[in-house]
Amino acid sequence: MDRQQLHQLLKEKATRLRIHSLRSTAEAGSGHPTSCLSAADITATLFFHVMHYDSQNPHHQDNDRFILSKGHAAPLLYAAWVEAGLLEVEQAMTLRQFGSDLEGHPTPRLKWVDVATGSLGQGLSAGVGMALSAKFLDHSRSRTFVLMGDGETAEGSVWEAAALASHYQLDNLVLVVDVNRLGQSQETMHGWAMKVYEQKFSGFLWHSISIDGHDYGQIVDAFEEAKTVKHQPVAILARTQKGHGVSFLVDKNGWHGKALKKGDQLDQALQELPTSGVSTQFPRTPAATIPAGTTEIVSSTDPDFAIGDLVATREAYGSALVKIGHCNRAVVALDGDTKNSTFSEKFMKVFPDRFFECFIAEQNMVGVAIGLSKKDKIPFVSTFAAFFGRAMDHLRMAAISRANIKCVGSHCGVSIGEDGPSQMGLEDLALFRSLPDSIVFYPCDGVSTERVVALAADLQGLVYVRTSRPKTNVIYSKEEVFQVSGSKVLRANPNDQLTIVAAGVTVHESLKAYDQLVLQGISVRVMDAYCVKPIDKASLLVAAAESQNILVVVEEHYSEGGLGDAVLNAVANHGIQVYKMTVKDIPRSGKPSELLEHYGLSARRIAAKIQDILEK
Repeated sequence: MDRQQLHQLLKEKATRLRIHSLRSTAEAGSGHPTSCLSAADITATLFFHVMHYDSQNPHHQDNDRFILSKGHAAPLLYAAWVEAGLLEVEQAMTLRQFGSDLEGHPTPRLKWVDVATGSLGQGLSAGVGMALSAKFLDHSRSRTFVLMGDGETAEGSVWEAAALASHYQLDNLVLVVDVNRLGQSQETMHGWAMKVYEQKFSGFLWHSISIDGHDYGQIVDAFEEAKTVKHQPVAILARTQKGHGVSFLVDKNGWHGKALKKGDQLDQALQELPTSGVSTQFPRTPAATIPAGTTEIVSSTDPDFAIGDLVATREAYGSALVKIGHCNRAVVALDGDTKNSTFSEKFMKVFPDRFFECFIAEQNMVGVAIGLSKKDKIPFVSTFAAFFGRAMDHLRMAAISRANIKCVGSHCGVSIGEDGPSQMGLEDLALFRSLPDSIVFYPCDGVSTERVVALAADLQGLVYVRTSRPKTNVIYSKEEVFQVSGSKVLRANPNDQLTIVAAGVTVHESLKAYDQLVLQGISVRVMDAYCVKPIDKASLLVAAAESQNILVVVEEHYSEGGLGDAVLNAVANHGIQVYKMTVKDIPRSGKPSELLEHYGLSARRIAAKIQDILEK
């Protein structure tokens, strides 16, 4: 067809997208129809002219991918699926209803949604992950398109993602910024200052194209230009009008997040959006076929450590990562410029093509991992445990996205020593425990670390592995078996007076405390709670029952939300006394032994606490 016919057909599609968006939000009585109207022309062009997509196989590696970063425009996305024949019009009218998969913001409850969006500023990070996978791992012709609102460009994670995309020269990544000028409560930071947006993206070494986002000639030409760009990601900066197409909505403040009322208001808007009544399906080029990669985990080789060896669990993580990397080419690693401390550099040296340095930008790193996981990769993301706090919102959205990512946090607790409190992970267990369906491991030696890392790779979903800085004794043989919701009883006697529950470094301090108490004729049980979530409730109840119903939890974490609270939750209402030994003050620099002693986590302090408890 010639350009004029193409533009007319695209206009017809965009009009129908606007109509679906207005009707569905009016039916719901809520939503963001004006945000849908501004981006309808761009979306119509993308879905019905630009993208190559096999709708019957939405997760095919060679499909182009689309991320609606401005998730509040979800009705527009659903409208596109209606026009593509993937949803019925009646389904679109269930928008925001309880039980409907057409939620207020997109989630992977729908198979055509890769990542959940709605917490603004995160879509580009996921897009970078998908583009990295396509370019460097899949060697696919797949392109990734991200539609972003202008207001969310104020988010710092956007510029973290922009910097990484240009660093990796992701010429298969196209960002469209819907510059409709109006935010939720006022004009956006830059309004329609298109030159400012150009300067920003050009400054991050992107190829920038400014267009009128309602001019089909300019829109089509911009996407054609994007295909010719090499070694740079492309930013199409589209000047649009919020509420475009409806006279009483266009460029009007105060309409964000407001649906039209059914009746005269909706009818008036629809009268301004005439259509031919003909739904045209555009033929799409089928996705090319590529060999499928295995995602099966083969059992990794046994740990190389012997009982009594001194090894830091962070170092054992690096060794384990290499082993599972040999077993499965879907395993990839990301780090935030801490690879020589987390020991992910071991993986980088063996598999440089599957390692992505994300630099000091932790929230973007997690977002990139989400994108990689949606391309059937198994990303391991490592940094200091403390720095995952910066990525909390991205982790929250990872859980909503059902992303298959593995986070590994090193340098936890006061035992890191002289670096001081800013580097000490003391809140991370609470953070990861709070995420729905997450699994949290906290191994204490090299063998258990290797085993739980292999478990993490084989598990579907969000997994956190907490590793420590100091070298500690290997206490397990390579034949030892570890599992989700597991624990190990390391010391036990028939006349135990209480049970010490520990994890990580405090396991070793607890074992030394045990030796001290034995010399005083005091018998206690020691349990390694290496799986913090889900906690081994059954074993805790048995241990308590066999040790006078007293549990003492010792952990390098603040009092709130850590191992102690996991134990409390597990044994509540069972008549069990639980004592928590935690870090109760903001720590300071010092030698690890000094800090463990000062904050009550050394063997001597554990033994003293137990004596106090038993003397009551």
